[in-house]
Amino acid sequence: MAGEQRELLARLRAVVEAKDAEAAVLRAELDAARERERRLELRIAELERRLRMDSSDSGTPSSKEQIGARERRRAERRSRDVSERERRKDRKPGGQPGHPGRGLSRDPDPDERRAADPPVQCRRCGAGLDGAAGAGSSWAQVWDVRIFRHVIEYLLPKLECRCCGTVTTAAAPAGQAGTVCYGPLLNAAAILLAAYGNVPPERAARLAGMLLRMPVSAGFIDKAAARLNGRLQDAGFDDAMCAALAEEPVLAADESPVNVLAPDTDPGTGAVVPGAAQVMVIRTPAEKLVWLQAMTSRRAEPITTLLSFFTGFLIVDGYSAYQQLSGQLAGIQQCCQHVIRRCRAVTRLGPGSLQSWAADVITILREARQAAGDARNRGQPALDPDLLTSLRERYDTAAAFGITHNRLRDWDGDGNHPGYALGCWLREHADQVWLFTRELDVEWTSNSAERAVKGPKRHQAVSGYWHTQSTLGRWCRIRSYLDSAANHDITALEAIRNALAGKPWLPATPTVTPVAA
Repeated sequence: MAGEQRELLARLRAVVEAKDAEAAVLRAELDAARERERRLELRIAELERRLRMDSSDSGTPSSKEQIGARERRRAERRSRDVSERERRKDRKPGGQPGHPGRGLSRDPDPDERRAADPPVQCRRCGAGLDGAAGAGSSWAQVWDVRIFRHVIEYLLPKLECRCCGTVTTAAAPAGQAGTVCYGPLLNAAAILLAAYGNVPPERAARLAGMLLRMPVSAGFIDKAAARLNGRLQDAGFDDAMCAALAEEPVLAADESPVNVLAPDTDPGTGAVVPGAAQVMVIRTPAEKLVWLQAMTSRRAEPITTLLSFFTGFLIVDGYSAYQQLSGQLAGIQQCCQHVIRRCRAVTRLGPGSLQSWAADVITILREARQAAGDARNRGQPALDPDLLTSLRERYDTAAAFGITHNRLRDWDGDGNHPGYALGCWLREHADQVWLFTRELDVEWTSNSAERAVKGPKRHQAVSGYWHTQSTLGRWCRIRSYLDSAANHDITALEAIRNALAGKPWLPATPTVTPVAA
């Protein structure tokens, strides 16, 4: 009997141990399932956050936003009674009183005058006006252009040398590309369609034929840009632009990836040069000069090499490659608009008002900008020290709060929680974020360069890509030339005509005073 009890107890103990082991396995699987569920919830939250991101809280260009994104933002601001710009409640949309506007005005010396047919019935009662007495006249003008073919034949005199008898023919006018060629207006149309209309050569040729009634070829469209590019290179446009920008006290820089169909290869090995094609923009804050340069990659070396000529203040976004220039520059200003976008993205993470510290940073930076503008308008050399100290203390407190409260927060994205990463970045780069409060001539954003980046982005959105790095560089040089010339009140036709004639507009270079012996 005792043996049977011991055997029964042993079997019972084995069953209990097996159940305990099975329960332990089930608990481990349940814990693993709960952890997977938690991480999936974090992943879903991160993906939903990325889907909600737009140009207001990230670097996403407005052209890639979902349809209606801008209207949804406006509706949201109206519902919360807030706006990016403070407006009076009685302010009506459109141009305000005193704004000069850009509409047409009457030309006092029209090229042609014509008499219009008289009215046939009264505008009030509808009675017929046949035989009615005259009551003066009014006027209306129609502005238009006339497109017609205009051929000029130059007679080239020939002279025979009295010494050797050789006959010499006069040279064709400047810009002539052959015995029979297209003139500057057609060349300008071809260049502008490709550089500004973002139209591939084949479609540009078709458009030119439809609009100008000249059956040009796609080859002519491409060669027109190549000729202008060659004239600019021969005249030293890049060197002149570099010298002019080097004398500027403040510049803004930005870069954007672009698509190049056939990337550059190493001439020795034939291997593809590593990296992705980029367009670098260097621009004066007043936007008078804009210089676009094609780069083979976004690595630090091409950027630092391109900007090696500059020693003033540089306004940039948060890309770390610019930090390698800190030794040669007078100072770096971090674009506060990029900071605001990052802060706005963090405020939308939640939960609740936990990330309101990022909204406080936005408010503080805007107050600092207003204070800097007021000081500049009053002619003060710097901000009031007490005001600046107060603003910086609020900024430092907000950044410290973001670091503390997000240090251990769960995050399934790459790296640390965005709130923690942003707080650390704000603390590390605080002096560069606040440079505009110490140097009042420095703008607080790199918007001037960012606006110039829209050109290559738009061209890529329409055309898709550039064929080679060489054609990308050609496009950048032409855009730099035409944009900068236009900012100096030189029309595109005039700029192209002069360049093809070998006398392009060049930015004013600094005058070098000779050193006395």
